[in-house]
Amino acid sequence: MKLSNKALHPRNKHQQPYDFAALCAAVPALSAFVRDNGYGQLSIDFANPDAVKTLNQALLKQLYSVAHWQLPDGFLCPAVPGRVDYLHYLADLLALLNKNKVPTGSKVQLLDTGCGANLIYPLLAQAEYGWKVTASELDPMAAEAAHLLIEQNQLQHKITLRQQPHSSHIFHGIIQPDDLFDLTLCNPPFHTSAEQAAAGSERKAKNLGYKKAELNFAGRSHELWCDGGELAFITTMIEESQSYAQQVLWFSSLVSKQDNLPALQKQLTQQGAEHQVINMQQGNKQSRILVWSFMPEKQRQLWAQFRWQKK
Repeated sequence: MKLSNKALHPRNKHQQPYDFAALCAAVPALSAFVRDNGYGQLSIDFANPDAVKTLNQALLKQLYSVAHWQLPDGFLCPAVPGRVDYLHYLADLLALLNKNKVPTGSKVQLLDTGCGANLIYPLLAQAEYGWKVTASELDPMAAEAAHLLIEQNQLQHKITLRQQPHSSHIFHGIIQPDDLFDLTLCNPPFHTSAEQAAAGSERKAKNLGYKKAELNFAGRSHELWCDGGELAFITTMIEESQSYAQQVLWFSSLVSKQDNLPALQKQLTQQGAEHQVINMQQGNKQSRILVWSFMPEKQRQLWAQFRWQKK
């Protein structure tokens, strides 16, 4: 079976099949997991969590100059091509206010809500665009792992980690009165229960041709599910976002289930936010980004002039 990266963002570095020679040169440990997939192509066993983690290490080192990356057992292992796609589409939003040029460097500030132990979005945002990132995390173990990645890659002045003290809050307790963020992003938990999360992992395994879900489809509970699932989580996020309407240019969240969009869009309209949906596709997987802003167009243009275009 040939995996096809259909409709990735044009700036995505993963348009072509993985170059395992280059990846193994970057991280020699990957060689132990590379094999012929039966179709005359090199691949790895994506049901093997160690293989997937080592592949991520190699991708991050070879393509993004992230020298150190590891993930404690039991945490969600991200797919790099899809994660970086999200960032590229958010960058396009900023480019629309910046003469079609993506603003780069520390003058752009991003808030990653729920960075996880993998810290994938802050690492990629820093590597691709040099943005300054604030990352929030609820789970103390995940926060400890993320903090280690920041230190190992000497990114203390570029990525800041904040612990979320309240499990029922998303922005409250994280965004401070003097903060200004150009973007927020979030990959929310989308299942409503542990049972639903387990069933989803089994479906994913079956779609890949495996008999059961292995560890790399797992994740700690807060990464995979919450009461009310994705809809409830993003609903709370939208409610809280209104408190920071003048501190954030664009809020955003991934929305896994398209059926959740109408209710979320209705809520945003009721709260007076301008909103849009950005569709993404990686291979056969379809997803979407919901973005919203409480600032009118003229105010967004002034924001860009003050934040990114000043001498």
